[in-house]
Amino acid sequence: MAKLNSADVGFEKQIWNAADVLRGSMDASEYKHVVLGLIFLKYISDRFDEKHSELVTEGYGMEEDKDEYTSCNIFYVPKDARWEVIAGSAHTPEIGVVIDNAMRLIEQENARLKGILPKNFARPELDKEKLGNVVDLFTNVNMKAHGDSKDILGRTYEYCLSMFASAEGKNAGEFYTPSCIVRTLVEVLKPYHGRVFDPACGSGGMFVQSAKFIERHQGNINNISVFGQESNPTTWKMAQMNLAIRGIEANLGEANADSFLKDQHSTLKADFVMANPPFNMSDWGADKLQDDVRWKYGIPPSGNANFAWLQHMIHHLSPVGKIGMVLANGSLSSQSGGEGTIRENILKADLVECIVALPDKLFYSTGIPVCLWFLNRAKKQTNKVLFIDARNLGTMVTRKLRELSEEDILKIAGTYDQYVDGTLQDEKGYCATVSIQDIAKQDYILTPGRYVGIAETKDDGEPFQEKMTRLTTELGELFQQSHELEAEIRKQLASIGFEIK
Repeated sequence: MAKLNSADVGFEKQIWNAADVLRGSMDASEYKHVVLGLIFLKYISDRFDEKHSELVTEGYGMEEDKDEYTSCNIFYVPKDARWEVIAGSAHTPEIGVVIDNAMRLIEQENARLKGILPKNFARPELDKEKLGNVVDLFTNVNMKAHGDSKDILGRTYEYCLSMFASAEGKNAGEFYTPSCIVRTLVEVLKPYHGRVFDPACGSGGMFVQSAKFIERHQGNINNISVFGQESNPTTWKMAQMNLAIRGIEANLGEANADSFLKDQHSTLKADFVMANPPFNMSDWGADKLQDDVRWKYGIPPSGNANFAWLQHMIHHLSPVGKIGMVLANGSLSSQSGGEGTIRENILKADLVECIVALPDKLFYSTGIPVCLWFLNRAKKQTNKVLFIDARNLGTMVTRKLRELSEEDILKIAGTYDQYVDGTLQDEKGYCATVSIQDIAKQDYILTPGRYVGIAETKDDGEPFQEKMTRLTTELGELFQQSHELEAEIRKQLASIGFEIK
């Protein structure tokens, strides 16, 4: 994730710390929607107020004309839902009812938000005094001091998502993919224009990072069309809010739905497909989909959806489409349930462009290492695959969590770019360009370590015979110490009446 300046980080952390007092005895998964709902409400209120002031200044009496707002992609906020009303009720027992009512009124006036906003602020277990204090924080903080209101609230929303992911641990994978992984996918694929699709979109992180990529490269966000699908109803709502707060127009289907059983974009052919689907999902409806048109390269096994996801995405590719997806490492080598045959057929179709092995501990939800698959219907380097072993990249930011730095991300993306340009030189232990024929000799297994080899180590100048004599001597001394310690431990145990059998 790109580094933010300290003022921004401080503000985001301030919001998080203030919101955290709301939790009380509430589960992280519960109070997440309270906090994120408040951030969203403040965002749309700020955007409305800014436009409202402009219209008042113009003096044409159009400040209550709904069309003046919707034509500028700004949500219309009715009088009783505006932040000033909420702020005025912050320290009354009715604050929860006022916020719930504001959410309902906003939904009524904005069809895009219907059924999406949280309306659970009046429930008894939510401490109203603490809720009022958080409302005060949003009311009193000077957003402009930290940058554009839209931008800072968007980043705050993203920051809080990551903190909730940390709090929820194993349950976090349902809605959150670490931004450094998403950023890597985006930097490799470069979605400047066309149709972008995520069939397991979670809270919408792929789309947010795509928009950021376009901004960094002075592109136009209107040059991409965004399509997504999400099966979890609360996560689907979070995605809608996350994209709205970023000003991203998206088609996430009419409601949450299962991508396999109810494909809401069945005719879509996307230019970029990016996804982090659930790892090794066992109960995915295979028995109902045996003859599905998507299984062009083989019927996926009922006990694992990895190759169902992969083929679902291939099915949705345009003739020049690319895929970037996260999969468990088992997808690289598994032979069970016909997975080896499916992988072989996809390779023979020359769709696989690049495989990246990532280090472990990148996810809040699991410590297992994962890999990135990049596929391309219009490969420049035909009948070849680029392998990147990035397992040594990344930095531990906590005892349990690793992150890829900006430098790491750009190194992977730069390696891919050189490969596409035909200028890449193999680097022992890190990257290698391999022909499909040579992959066939390895039974179509795609583990990068098989192909990149081991990095050469510098010769320390010590002759081999001398080094082995020194090392074996040191080892002998350690063995001797071990024996002495063992004897002492046995002696001490015997003195208190115990014996090691």
